Amino acid sequence: MVESRFADKVVIITGAGSGIGAATAHRFGRDGATVIVVGRTGSKLQKTVADAPAGSMIIARVADVSDEAAITALVDDVAREHGRLDVLVNNAGICMAGTVETTDTATWRQIMTVDVDGVFYVSRAALPHLRAVGGSIVNVGSVSGLSADWGLAAYNAAKGAVVNLTNAMALDHGSEGVRVNAVHPSLTVTDMARFNLENEDVLALFRQRIPMQRAAEPDEVADVIAFLASPDARFVNGAHIPVDGGLSASNGQPCMF
Repeated sequence: MVESRFADKVVIITGAGSGIGAATAHRFGRDGATVIVVGRTGSKLQKTVADAPAGSMIIARVADVSDEAAITALVDDVAREHGRLDVLVNNAGICMAGTVETTDTATWRQIMTVDVDGVFYVSRAALPHLRAVGGSIVNVGSVSGLSADWGLAAYNAAKGAVVNLTNAMALDHGSEGVRVNAVHPSLTVTDMARFNLENEDVLALFRQRIPMQRAAEPDEVADVIAFLASPDARFVNGAHIPVDGGLSASNGQPCMF
């Protein structure tokens, strides 16, 4: 059932072929927005379209957020074709394990190019269009950007950069009527987290650390993204909301009682 919360609004979501991106596309589609889902793999995007709520308007566009020229052209095309752009959700991201010592340069650059450069390129292209309508940006960070993990040095650095880039954009563009906020999920049921989700020993460790003792569902993150983009959050700018079941409420010490 399509509702009217985002009627007549145009939304771009990157990394929307599965997981949080697909769930967010469906949430905005259900709320009446025209949603442009962006990703590198056309077949995955088409599944997002096929699984969309009845009556929603979701359009697939293949592009790589790390390709500056291509993604800039896509954003401009969307704004021209639909007459406006109201919301950008920067969700595209990749993660590979490694310490500073064991991460090779190619892996470091790949993670930074997608997770940081991609946010920069798409946001820069979107800002003039968002400014024209008083729109907003929601960045999908990670609890791994608020504090670090063992063995994920490049991913931690990239998501940490997204945290402060969110802050910088909130400062620079809030006076222009563009709000910029971020959500920071922990373990979520996505393809990227498959190794953790399929390993019972690892899952047990997560349950010890997450007070709600489970992984998030993608639509639970999508609901917070939709809130931040909505008029209900019209005075929320530069906010970082952990969507982590209480993980970040801990000081890091183990449960002793």
